[in-house]
Parts: sequence; C-alpha cells; structure tokens
Amino acid sequence: MCRGTGRTSGGCQRMMLHSVLILFLFLGWALGYKIGDNVTLYVNKVGPYHNPQETYHYYTLPVCRPEKVHHKSLSLGEVLDGDRMAESLYNIRFKKNVEKTILCQLTLSEKQVDELREAIEELYYFEFVLDDIPIWGFVGYIEESGFLPHSHKVGLWTHLDFNIEYNGDYVIFANVSVKDVKPVPLEEGAGAAVGGVGVGGGSLTVTHTYSVHWFESSLPYSRRAERLRDYSFFPKTLEIHWLSIINSLVLVVLLLGFVIIILMRVLKNDFARYNVEEEGGCDDLDQGDNGWKIIHTDVFRFPPFKSLLCAVLGVGAQFLTLATAIILMALLGMFNVHRHGAINSASIVLYALTSCVSGYVSCSFYTQINGQRWVWNIILTSSLFSAPLFFTWSVVNSVHWWSGSTQALPATTVLLLLGAWLLVGFPLTIIGGIVGKNRAGSFQAPCRTRNIPRQIPTQPWYKHTIVHMAIGGFLPFR
Repeated sequence: MCRGTGRTSGGCQRMMLHSVLILFLFLGWALGYKIGDNVTLYVNKVGPYHNPQETYHYYTLPVCRPEKVHHKSLSLGEVLDGDRMAESLYNIRFKKNVEKTILCQLTLSEKQVDELREAIEELYYFEFVLDDIPIWGFVGYIEESGFLPHSHKVGLWTHLDFNIEYNGDYVIFANVSVKDVKPVPLEEGAGAAVGGVGVGGGSLTVTHTYSVHWFESSLPYSRRAERLRDYSFFPKTLEIHWLSIINSLVLVVLLLGFVIIILMRVLKNDFARYNVEEEGGCDDLDQGDNGWKIIHTDVFRFPPFKSLLCAVLGVGAQFLTLATAIILMALLGMFNVHRHGAINSASIVLYALTSCVSGYVSCSFYTQINGQRWVWNIILTSSLFSAPLFFTWSVVNSVHWWSGSTQALPATTVLLLLGAWLLVGFPLTIIGGIVGKNRAGSFQAPCRTRNIPRQIPTQPWYKHTIVHMAIGGFLPFR
C-alpha cells in the first residue's frame, strides 16, 4: 500500500506503525518482550493505607528519583483515578535476574527524615506499575510495644525485592517483598546515631538497593487478570459489604410486605363496599366516594413544576441507560482489569453520548403535559445533574489541590471534561429534546380529572414532607 521512495514511503510506514500500536493499546493486546528487553517500572503514588482515596505523588517523598522526571501519558480514566505515573531509576530487564544492586544514595536532612517518619507512622503505602500491573508495598516499618514504658520504633525499607512471573514473552504478575530485609531505623532527629547508616551534621545518609527475580508461570496471558484478582493488598471488606447489602434487602422486603398487606386490606374492604353499591363511572366524579377513590380525579393533575418533574425523569432515564451500557460492556469483557480507569473513561464517554436520552424523554413528556417553555426545560435537564456535581467537585478538588493530592484534577483534564459536556453532551441534549418535542403525542389519562383541585386539609407536623424525608433516610442507615 505504501508505494514510493524516500520521505513519502517512510512517513507512510510510520503512520501504519502508529496505527497498529494504537489498535493494540485500544484492544488491550500485549506486545511481547524479548530476553533482555527493558521493562519500564513506573512509580505512581503514595498515601495512607487505611484511606486509599488520599494519595500523593511518589516523588513528594524524599526518595530516589532521576534528574529529570518523565511522566507517562495517561488516559482520562487514569487521571480521574488519581494516577500520576513517572519513570523510575529501576533497571529491569526481561528474564534477567538482578541481585542486590544499588539504586541511589541519599543524604537526608532532618526535615526530610521527619517527613519519612510521619509517612511511616501514618502507614503510607506506595504503588508502582509494571506492564500495567500495580505493585503495592509499604514505605517503612513501625513497631509499638508496651504500655509503660511505651516503645515506638520506626524503620525505612531501603531494599525492595521484585518478584516477577512470566509466561513465554509476556509478564503475568509482579509484586514486591521485603523478606529477610531489616529496615533502617529512623530515630527522633537526624543527628542521632543510626547503626549501619552514615550520620553527620544533622543529616542522614541511606543507600537504596533492589533485587529482581523472574519466575516462570503456567498461567496464560489471557488469564493474567485472575492472578491480580486473587491478590489483595488492601483490607478485605467484601464480607462487610455483603452483610450490609443483605441487611438492606431484608429491610426493604419487610417494609414492602407491610405496605402490601395494608393496601390489600384497604382495597379489599373498599371493593367489597363498592360491589354492594350502585356502580358509577368516572363522570360521577367523587360523589359518594370514600377512601382512596376520593382523590382519583386528582391523581393525573399536571404538577405545578412541570419542567422540574420532566427533567428528573429525563436524567433518570439517562442514568438507567448509562448503567445498563456499563453492565453490558462489563459482561462482554470489554474492561481490562490491567487498564487503569477503563470504567471511568467509559462512564464519561457514555454520559456524554446518552445525553440525547435525557433530552428526548424530558422534552417529550413535557410537551405531553402541555408545557410551553421547552427551551428552558432542555437547559434544566442538561444542568440538573451536571451543575450540582460541578459545584460539589469544585469544593472537593480545591481541598485536594490545597493538600497537594493527586486526586486533584489538572487544568487540562478539567478543560477536557468541560469541552466534552459543551461540545457533545449539551448539543445532544438539545437534539434529543427537539426530536422528543416533535414526536410527542397527547397525554392520555385513564380517567377524567377535575377542573377544580380538591381542598387538602391542614396536616399535622409529623405528616409533612420534610419529616417523611428525614425518617425515610434513617432506615437504610440504622
């Protein structure tokens, strides 16, 4: 296909190569390694073990780093997930074992030692990424014993042993261990004597080393996600989640059963009374009616806030479509567990593309109930979820930015999200709204509606909407 010579042929070949690489990355296909090929290890983030949502860049700690930090190009989902991958100094070659090798030697000031002590005391973990496989480990070691007197020891792991599994030309799994390694103690103040580590002039000198060991695995590359799924670094709280889900389901079933029993008894008594009375149609309005039939001529009365009702209906239909699409994509195996933030990226794209659903459903029903301000209805539908989300995110993102967390989104990502909403989501909402308005029919109620609304008597305080909302909100969290 690429005919010609010189610059034209070379440019065509490079274009084809880039296209193939992009296709491989999009489909999750792997490019195998040859013996001795460089396997890049990216450092990602650190944070408290018991709060994985609080993360900071790995290089915010006084650790070994290259003179010029090169960051990896990340997808939208990875950025939203708080990933900030950067190249490291670790030299890992495919199938090449490396015994204890010096990574770097650092001279830490007293302030830097205190930073490491504080991080270790808060049980900071680190996350590396090798061939899209996350590797977790702890920054240091803490030991507390005794009550009176209280013993408090803090140590820094200066040696990491990487264990990598492979099958053929592919990496299957990787982890890091500190087995048979003693941590370097970090005493109060950098001027204290530390065994085996150079100290002087208020500074502390430590030497970071690493080892690499390769192990052959029988697990094929197509199933390497199972290896990562079975490995757990963070606390397993799945059992607690299941108990909470079962508790909520039982509560909902019980409440639903109580409501059904009460309604059935009321309806049974009403139907028994209506059968012995002269049957009347809807045209009788509510003459002689009692019970639930008193309000049957007011049930389908158009609400005062038509646009708000239709906007809620439209946004609900959009999220139902979005959730269904995500579940179907997951069932079809379109999400690779090794692709960080794949579900986040898919959710953003699908939210923008399904905006037409919210516009169509909202404006269609708004037209059916004789709504006149359909333009305002489209604007309300498009901003009903996005506007509160944006204001809430602004506050949360400001806190992350002030604390230096990687959960704070960069300005380029914010502009990208705004562009996706302004250039894709909002126009599709308008298009869906116009189509829904033009295809909307007339609202057909199953019975007649009174021209004059029924007078509602004053209700006691415990029957007000606010009280019902508060009591109903307590039930799922009891």
